[in-house]
Amino acid sequence: MFIGIQDCYNVANIRTVISGENPMNAINRRTFLMTSLAAAGSGLAQASGPLGANSRIRVAVVGLRGRGAGHIRDFAQLRNHNLEVAALCDVDENILNQRVAEAEKLTGKKPQSFVDVRRLLDEKEIDVVSFATPNHWHALNTIWACQAGKDVYVEKPSSHGIWEGRKMVEAARKYGRIVQVGFQNRSSPALQELMEKIRQGLIGEVYMARGLCYKWRKSIGRAKVEPVPPGVHYDLWIGPAPSRPFTRNRFHYEWHWQWEYGNGDIGNQGPHQMDLARWGLGVGLPRKVQCMGGHFLFDDDQETPNVQMASFEYPDQKKLLTFEVRHWITNSEGDSQVGAFIYGSEGYVEISKYHAYRTFLGRKREPGPAREEVGNHYVNFIEAVRSRKPQHLNSEIEEGHISSSLAHLANIAYRTGRTLNFDPQQERFADDREANQYLKRSYRPPYVVPDKV
Repeated sequence: MFIGIQDCYNVANIRTVISGENPMNAINRRTFLMTSLAAAGSGLAQASGPLGANSRIRVAVVGLRGRGAGHIRDFAQLRNHNLEVAALCDVDENILNQRVAEAEKLTGKKPQSFVDVRRLLDEKEIDVVSFATPNHWHALNTIWACQAGKDVYVEKPSSHGIWEGRKMVEAARKYGRIVQVGFQNRSSPALQELMEKIRQGLIGEVYMARGLCYKWRKSIGRAKVEPVPPGVHYDLWIGPAPSRPFTRNRFHYEWHWQWEYGNGDIGNQGPHQMDLARWGLGVGLPRKVQCMGGHFLFDDDQETPNVQMASFEYPDQKKLLTFEVRHWITNSEGDSQVGAFIYGSEGYVEISKYHAYRTFLGRKREPGPAREEVGNHYVNFIEAVRSRKPQHLNSEIEEGHISSSLAHLANIAYRTGRTLNFDPQQERFADDREANQYLKRSYRPPYVVPDKV
């Protein structure tokens, strides 16, 4: 008799109730089942067939602070798509309780609430899980969800590092899951139109693209070690990262500037604009990477650079992609402080972060086509969930992995302090042991991304 992963979860739950065992032990056992049984074959989590137009899709949102609140709101607005925000999960019970009350007021129905994502993934009724957690949790959450037979919407960057990003792609393929990455610009009709015009030759032969992130960021100061706040399950928050004492600068939002959890602004805001630049160039992963910069402003706890300049070279295609981060007072470029530029032999394009573009053609830089229109990334995702066709996604996990990897490559070049040669097919650096060590982190058991998903 074949026993699937979900059946094993239920056995673990039953044994917990009968024996009175510590629930955390049962959770750890289920985690072991998720990671070890996954290697037995793709039959463990069969892809669903196409969902009918009248089938109700039950969504869970994990990570409920800034972006997570947006996920709740945006999914709740899709009620005419027969969708329900059915569950919420956060390791901070203060945020969790607040969002549950807000969701109930918004939708008229109280969602289930969870502190531990593994308990949420036990729920057979959940069809889709949307992750807006810190970056260091993205890969493991997505892989676990795929193993549990759920479709996934995951925020950018899709991963905390390149190796685990590839494992996310493998999990989506193995279990036949629909996995969308939160590069919302990909669903803009205006930018879709632009990319088609570029392919048709609007600005001639494309040779270079620039992304920029000039966001004013105040100093985070220095935070002292303190007791974990009431209601915060800090060990769960740390998850796969090394255990560290609690400070405010290792928690809400400030985690972006700590290497163990975030990727700096080049991996925070930057992936959106690097994705646009890469899309416009029509390229994948580069062969050569350089990055310079530093923590030039403020004497504080930030580990990641706040001034950073990265270059990605595609010698076979004779194309170059660059990206700049500045954290304080600076000029705008065009109308953009956060945006992307694409350059061709007959003109150039300016893309703002607001799903808009302008073109300037010829030596006189005369205004050409321009448009602004926001798309709905969530609708695109839900339509693909119903069709079971990943190719319907505007930002499928493979594309999201490639664009997210640009930020990771830049940070590795910054941390090694030299030009790096990269093999796009193998996703490794050529004869560079130090650089390759940054491709994969060490995981804290039991929160381990497996070699075989």
